Amino acid sequence: MAGNYDVIVVGARCAGASVAMLLARAGQRVLLVDRAGFPSDTISTHLIHAPGVAALTRWGLAEQLAASGCPPIHQYRLNFGPFTIAGAPLPDPSGVAVAYSPRRTVLDKMLLDAAAKAGAEVREKVSVQELIVENGRVTGVRGRETGNGGALIAERAGLVIGADGRHSMVAEAVGSDRYREQPAGNVSYYAYWSDLPTSEWNVYMAPGRAVGMMPTHDGLTTVLVAAQIADMRDFRDDIEGNYLAEMRKLPGFDDWGSKATRVSRFSGTALPGFYRKPYGPGWALVGDAGYERDACTAQGITNAFQHAELLAEAWLSVQSGEQSFDEAMGGYQSTRDEQTLPAFDLACDLATLAPPPPGMATLLEKTAKSPQASREFLSAIAGTMPVNDFFSVENTSRIMAEVAQ
Repeated sequence: MAGNYDVIVVGARCAGASVAMLLARAGQRVLLVDRAGFPSDTISTHLIHAPGVAALTRWGLAEQLAASGCPPIHQYRLNFGPFTIAGAPLPDPSGVAVAYSPRRTVLDKMLLDAAAKAGAEVREKVSVQELIVENGRVTGVRGRETGNGGALIAERAGLVIGADGRHSMVAEAVGSDRYREQPAGNVSYYAYWSDLPTSEWNVYMAPGRAVGMMPTHDGLTTVLVAAQIADMRDFRDDIEGNYLAEMRKLPGFDDWGSKATRVSRFSGTALPGFYRKPYGPGWALVGDAGYERDACTAQGITNAFQHAELLAEAWLSVQSGEQSFDEAMGGYQSTRDEQTLPAFDLACDLATLAPPPPGMATLLEKTAKSPQASREFLSAIAGTMPVNDFFSVENTSRIMAEVAQ
């Protein structure tokens, strides 16, 4: 391998720190860089579904997250107004049945420290500005430290991984193709609240609006309000007023609303959906750099962990000589896409915040009346039951027949 490293990872949050840790544990020489310093915050869906917690368990980090004071989540509740689908999702195949909603200041630092402990060299506050390309192949990065007088850096490696988010510099520099693009369906804002106790992941759906609530660190609750993308300009004209107007519509607000206090500023975004080709000569993409979806199903962190494992396995198979680079990375892409596409399509549909079509509305109403069906639907959201299995003709027919009796 040319250069001082086997792998350089650009971006040190959920996907980047995870893949760096896994590769370093396997004996790879890894450089992990990020323009931020840690701990630091970032816009986030927060929730880690059971499959993501299962990954942390495999990595020996789940107990550390639990010990950080992040409350466990066992119950999901989706309130559609006329009916509510509630219950505990099925466990992950490994038996993990708990979710968490951590602050990113805690989670990202935990993952970064785990990568460093595994042997990865970590450099914070380094802005990667361009890729080094030789004979059509990416061979390294150039950038600048944001401290120490802005010293220039240039490092080389056998693989450069872009884990630098949906606006990925790495993806743009290599011209990675996008496909299955979907426009943003909504704009959402969240803030942290004190004295607003909840132990569940609660989502309240109304035509054109949605409110989500989940417990996080320090006894706080994350409250997210989403509006249809067509209303984005009006919503942004008075974020606080529109946000509070939706909160006041929630069941029980008169009881708890006067006691709750917002303790943070608002953070917001509008997320489009897309896939990017995640590999090419000397480079690969992971996390939101390669695959983005709306936040409504809160799959981002869980997917980041899953895809970090897939990419690490693919690269190690190249290093061992078991597969060629194109074979291994092509398998990484096809597996990633096959595993996520049904959930991607579901998220795109839900993201519009439009009333479900009559057939879907009937199915959801029937689902709410069946504890088993409710658990299965919530499992499809959580990723512990394949989306296609829940919406299969056989399963939906069973639900309709069961509730009709």
